[in-house]
Amino acid sequence: MPQLPAPAYPADVRARLDADAKEVIARYPGSRSALLPLLHLVQSEEGYVSRTGMAFCAETLDLTTAEVTAVATFYSMYRRKPSGDYQVGVCTNTLCAVMGGDAIFDTLKEHLGVGNNETTDDGKVTLEHIECNAACDFAPVVMVNWEFFDNQTPESATQLVDDLIAGRTVEPTRGAPLCSYKETARILAGFPDERPGAVEATGGAGPASLIGLKLAKGEALPKARVVSPRDGQPGGGQREDAPSHDAQVHDPSPAERLSSHDAPQQTSASDPEFPAGPAAEEGE
Repeated sequence: MPQLPAPAYPADVRARLDADAKEVIARYPGSRSALLPLLHLVQSEEGYVSRTGMAFCAETLDLTTAEVTAVATFYSMYRRKPSGDYQVGVCTNTLCAVMGGDAIFDTLKEHLGVGNNETTDDGKVTLEHIECNAACDFAPVVMVNWEFFDNQTPESATQLVDDLIAGRTVEPTRGAPLCSYKETARILAGFPDERPGAVEATGGAGPASLIGLKLAKGEALPKARVVSPRDGQPGGGQREDAPSHDAQVHDPSPAERLSSHDAPQQTSASDPEFPAGPAAEEGE
């Protein structure tokens, strides 16, 4: 059935949103570009992007509601229904999953009595599984309102959501102090986080990431590595200033994973002990 027109914001809310929207739009050469932050802005008002919020964005930016809806439904960071004060996201991407993310997600679903993208009856917590947070060296990772809680276990994640529901102070592993989802949405709309110390709070990369960076730069290698040219002939393809084969060759440890830029490695097609065999016919 066709939906009735979205109800209007109360006059005081509309006046406040109009002033904030004007500030957001002024940052862009074209008003249409302000749609993403404006969606965050209306989400900071209601905790999700309602039909009223989408109508406001459409009217303010001279767009159709269909254009606004297309964007709001494309990005998962915009909620389409009322959600909790705390968005608890469990990474179930590959590394976090095998390190325990799947177990954490299953435990929280049972403990909270909700499924994916569902909210507890008290309106405190919305649980969801999320994709990679680019924090694999801290796996498994749980995020609350986009703040990191690293190296989690089913037990620690259960304690985390219990603390959130009880109103106890919860400190992220790194990054800014935790705030409500509405406050987070306003920050994502581009307004400053005025809480003392919030901007200065940060978190760096973990040891695994830093080791990888050092290896990439060659800083972690005690000696220069010398590998055979791809044609297998000594000297072939080497620069004149490259080390000769008389130089001491560094034998890489298992942690120093070879890349495709190093000497060719055996594959199933080239290793007689593990032949690839003929390709199977379709249907076999």
